[in-house]
Amino acid sequence: MPDQPAPRLNLPPAAQWGPGFDVTKATDAYIATVPAADRAKSDAYFEGGYWISAWTVAITVAICWILLRTKFSARVRDFSERRAAGRPFLQGFLYAAVILFVLAVLTLPWVLYTDYFREHQYGLSNQDLGGFFGDQAKSQAIFLLVGSFAIAGFYRILGRVRDRWVYWATGITALFMLFFTMIQPVFVAPMFNDYHPLPEGELRQSIVALARGAGIPSDDIAWFDASRQTKRISANVSGLFGTTRISLNDNLLNGTTPPEIRAVMAHEMGHYVLHHGLWLTITLALANGIGFWVVNRLFGFFQRRHGVRWDVRDLADPAGLPLALAIFSVVMLLLTPVTNSIIRTAENQADAYGLEAARSPYGFASVSMRLSVYRKLEPSALEEIIFFDHPSGRARVERAMRWVADHPPGGA
Repeated sequence: MPDQPAPRLNLPPAAQWGPGFDVTKATDAYIATVPAADRAKSDAYFEGGYWISAWTVAITVAICWILLRTKFSARVRDFSERRAAGRPFLQGFLYAAVILFVLAVLTLPWVLYTDYFREHQYGLSNQDLGGFFGDQAKSQAIFLLVGSFAIAGFYRILGRVRDRWVYWATGITALFMLFFTMIQPVFVAPMFNDYHPLPEGELRQSIVALARGAGIPSDDIAWFDASRQTKRISANVSGLFGTTRISLNDNLLNGTTPPEIRAVMAHEMGHYVLHHGLWLTITLALANGIGFWVVNRLFGFFQRRHGVRWDVRDLADPAGLPLALAIFSVVMLLLTPVTNSIIRTAENQADAYGLEAARSPYGFASVSMRLSVYRKLEPSALEEIIFFDHPSGRARVERAMRWVADHPPGGA
């Protein structure tokens, strides 16, 4: 990004260590560096996300109802049974592929608004329409393949285990979540962005030192061109069984200072060291298990009342997938405070680890202000519990300033 001025570390005078250093005043000083107009814009963007979540579920439920009410789902089941007679797994795969494709097509206008037009409206996207549709095509193709395989396997298992399907579904969900958490960034993400070795230099050596101190393999450190799609900063440490990769995007690399990069990378290494990939997989899979349990309890209620009209035989009938999906979507929306709190707990732990590992509190606080472009800085306590899957900007800066107070004289 040659036309951009060199990034500067955000360090308000009131936040610098000295006699009479006050955590609250230092935190307030950081918050005050964000102009009121920018705060209003980011608040509007973030709060709009609350409604987007609700509308996404409402649209999903409406589409599922249409698929059931028109007997489209039943007709797709009948088609798959004719085309793959005597091969139950293939029947399920064909059914799922058609239904998932139809769902993708019907929800595309909504996705186009939420992920393209709205992102451009708030100045968060660099992607043109062609690039957006290209990425959507690839991601939907992957989802269709993996999702169809998973749904076919699910119905095959359901036909055998019946009432124990909730436990099986929860376990299978955990395996898929582990794959997407730890493996996807290494093997799937390069389909969407180009990855390059981080050049030798002071920054790379700083990241290598952090990794070695955490016991993380540091042979594969890469940057990737996320600026093709977005203006957001991000990084991750991912992989299993010798595939570990440390990655940071070019927005972070070119738009922040070395202390900020060090703080972000230490945070991401905290996730890896604290085994958050496994912990989040287990806990979030259990939350999904609650959704499956509710589906198991409510599916029969609706099927008995509308099954003949919809031509849905029972829970093991793939034609009932839209009904199961509708119930599951509503339950998971209601569980948002639980799932957000699970993720936010892990983020808090990674923040604590990152501060101790990087010892860069001002870098941590400064980059938290950069994240305020698309995250609300000061939510109410209840709002943070319900809607935030990361600590708020104020909470993060306050943690960093408390670290400064506990480690005099501190430093960036």
